[in-house]
Amino acid sequence: MEHGGAAAAIVTLRGEAELVRRAGDLIASARTEYLCGATDLVTWSAGTNAVFNEGRRPRLRPGPDGLAMRKVYTRAALGDPESERRLARIAASGAHVRISSAPLAREAIVIDGRVAILAGSEARGARTYTVIREPDVVEGVRSLLYATWEAADDLADCLGPASALPPVLDEESRAVLAALADGLTDETAARRLGMSLRTYRRRVAALMADLGATSRFQAGVLSRRAG
Repeated sequence: MEHGGAAAAIVTLRGEAELVRRAGDLIASARTEYLCGATDLVTWSAGTNAVFNEGRRPRLRPGPDGLAMRKVYTRAALGDPESERRLARIAASGAHVRISSAPLAREAIVIDGRVAILAGSEARGARTYTVIREPDVVEGVRSLLYATWEAADDLADCLGPASALPPVLDEESRAVLAALADGLTDETAARRLGMSLRTYRRRVAALMADLGATSRFQAGVLSRRAG
């Protein structure tokens, strides 16, 4: 359903498939800001994941002229360890994730301050998504959503220590973490794992970054705590 003239300032889409088909390029077109608000990890996941899996993911670029990806969820998103790990992965990808103790006025996405997408209720059949290009309305949605994001808590303050760990580690990563937990020297660990010293040290640095550990000792402790 479309409202208005050729510019179609307001368009209502029905279901996630139509959202992807008709608004996928809009979702992927973010250049300066991608602001997203959701009650939990379900609302936008199927639609945005479909867009991103098609290779249309907005590119996060560092610096003041890059893309700021901000996401705010309610505490319903912290319902189980797997959800917490998913949130940690979202944050690790470069998004600024926060958790709101208050419910969201509307679940929405705002792209570059020029387009807003509002998620409708799930109680009336297929979920609707309203795409808005009217500047004053978009600014109102953005202001409300951004205020919620600013008032929310940083994700890191809401997660348990093990949540920041990757949910699945390959055998080599597990072996490197085991060597760290055992306190082996780099030379001994590299020999045990059958890799060069340089490769081992590179793997350690990558795993420490993934774990958010500031020291090798902390990485070993985190790996033991997470099993």
